[in-house]
Amino acid sequence: MPACLPPPWWLPLLCALLPLVAGHVALWLSVRDGLVPACVPYIDGCVSISRAARHGVGNGLFKALMLPAAGLQALFWWRARRWLQLRGGRDPAEIAWLGIVAGAFLALYTSALGSEGEIYGLLRRYGITVYFGGTFLALMALLRRMSHDREDAPGFAALRRVAVGMLAVGLTSVAVTATLVDPMARERWENRLEWILGLWLTAMFLVFAWQWWRERRHAVPR
Repeated sequence: MPACLPPPWWLPLLCALLPLVAGHVALWLSVRDGLVPACVPYIDGCVSISRAARHGVGNGLFKALMLPAAGLQALFWWRARRWLQLRGGRDPAEIAWLGIVAGAFLALYTSALGSEGEIYGLLRRYGITVYFGGTFLALMALLRRMSHDREDAPGFAALRRVAVGMLAVGLTSVAVTATLVDPMARERWENRLEWILGLWLTAMFLVFAWQWWRERRHAVPR
């Protein structure tokens, strides 16, 4: 690897940190400007990530960080495909394409955030849904390949826990939508789960950063 290029683990690290910083700083700015109530969304469920970053300075900062993050995440899944190719077997192309679709829809969601009207509302809603779904499917496809590689046992075990956590959040969200009649209570639960799912995504990319660092920076070809 040329000395001027950053080590491979910086890519998943940025994929983890950019959304984490974007969401929480946007929330802080929106609270400061009186656009959303002051609360702990993981506990109170008072505001969604979208609402926290919908208006004001927080919206601009969120877009400035999340649009590059969407491109970096798409690039990450492409690199993850090449990383798995080093271990032999068939080309795991579906991992790259699922990740690229997820990154494209994250960019779509981010671009539409702050806009008004039914069309833009649909773009935001389906953008984030396809992003989460595509990312989860890419992770599951990658876990299936890693399960045959005993050398990757530490990373595989941690990623499997992340996948279980993401699945639990998804199933809880379905149960909340199906069982809660009170719209206010349902919205608060959906907000909590959205923030918690964001943490699981952060954990997933951090595990990859640790895994690639552990392999002494040479496992991902350029």
